[in-house]
Amino acid sequence: MLFNSMEFLIFFPVVLLIYFIVPQKIKNLWLLISSYYFYMCWNAKYALLLLFSTLVTYTSGLCMEMIKQSRYNRVRKITYKKIIVAGSFTLNLLLLFYFKYFNFALDVLGRVLRIVHIELNVPVFDIILPVGISFYIFQALSYTMDVYRDEIYAEKNFFRYALFVSFFPQLVAGPIERSKNLLKQFSEHRKFNANMARDGLLLMLWGYFLKLVIADRCAVLVNTVYGDFAAYHGFQIIIANVLFAFQIYCDFMGYSIIATGAAKVLGFRLMNNFEQPYLAQSVKQFWRRWHISLSSWLRDYLYIPLGGNRKGRVKKYRNLLITFLISGLWHGANITFVIWGGLHGIYQICEDIVSPYADRFYERFRIDTQNFSWKCIRVVKTFILTDIAWVFFRADTPMAALRILKRSAELSNSGLLLKGGLYQLGLDEKNISILVIALSALLFSSIIRESGRDVLQWLKRQSIIFRFALYWGAVLLITLSLDITGQEFIYFQF
Repeated sequence: MLFNSMEFLIFFPVVLLIYFIVPQKIKNLWLLISSYYFYMCWNAKYALLLLFSTLVTYTSGLCMEMIKQSRYNRVRKITYKKIIVAGSFTLNLLLLFYFKYFNFALDVLGRVLRIVHIELNVPVFDIILPVGISFYIFQALSYTMDVYRDEIYAEKNFFRYALFVSFFPQLVAGPIERSKNLLKQFSEHRKFNANMARDGLLLMLWGYFLKLVIADRCAVLVNTVYGDFAAYHGFQIIIANVLFAFQIYCDFMGYSIIATGAAKVLGFRLMNNFEQPYLAQSVKQFWRRWHISLSSWLRDYLYIPLGGNRKGRVKKYRNLLITFLISGLWHGANITFVIWGGLHGIYQICEDIVSPYADRFYERFRIDTQNFSWKCIRVVKTFILTDIAWVFFRADTPMAALRILKRSAELSNSGLLLKGGLYQLGLDEKNISILVIALSALLFSSIIRESGRDVLQWLKRQSIIFRFALYWGAVLLITLSLDITGQEFIYFQF
């Protein structure tokens, strides 16, 4: 069931209405049933995988809690807890490996053997990737680690814990919630809150705007160019590359905001997954703002356990590179994703090496790096670097990505844009105009948030005429976008 489907527009009001009608003691049970139904709309049998991950991590939490309360000495307690954590991680990651990486691993094995002149007839297994498996497994594993670290007590109520893993707004594409935030909310007494419901519906409207008006339009142009990139070059490729950056941003942020809004209508607060990443002034800052739930997960459960920056600069860079290579692999079983992650790791290593020299240069020549123009230069530089990496994320193969980058440097056809060449990339004049207006609205809202103001609070202070004109304008643009919608959210494949 997609958020941008008629089924969800029926499903969500029904779930909401019944949730606030039924007694408090069965509210969680109703949400759990609704969440499993939501997931089973894709493939009912894969709900068993969700249940398996839930059972493994729930049991591991209880076992660790029992060990904490036992009379074993401290060393034995730590040893037994590590064994349980290892078992929980092994079972969950084996599940993830089989469905997401098994064919990829066989392909890599075959390529390696060919290098040493060993031919291996590698079969390709017909394995369907369960939607959202990377998200809910990472969320469940974070619970295991939090219990191990004594950051939370193990949840004894199975249905409450199962709801934490399967909560439908963020089940299939995040944000990847932490037990310290979401799990405890299921223990709270919950009544309908008109203010939260209004704010949640406005967030959902904004999420649909980002997905249907911006992301899906960008997708038409991007798919046109990337589908036959040999027929395009210069500014046509550059425009496609830039619009892919906005496509994936608005597509994924749109999902996250719809999820946050839907949860808020129900009375729950999910973490913010994006903070104006394209206004970041460095790649390091970009990753503090992009897919925050994943980047913080990798920091807390991979980078820091590897040693973080505590064991010298060389090991710090090793840990950074490992973390970002795994981040790339998390996104998909393709070498292009690994390269994308590796590029971001290399970017950050280079920034860290250059930073001390750059600071001395600025100080010596008295360059004010806090002025507006200098910040703009750094924002543009960061965007260009991330956009180059996005080409590998979008391309089918590394060689295709390199050819796309090469053709983008051929600027001999710049005059085509002035002769209507922009309208030959899949979008007509009307849709290009709508896209420009929508991107302007995105930039405006980003600037408001970057200034430290809450957009919803800013809206509430405006006149009722302005607010309703804005809301109905968004509805109108969404309506005008219905003829080009129907595309799945990009992050469903991860």
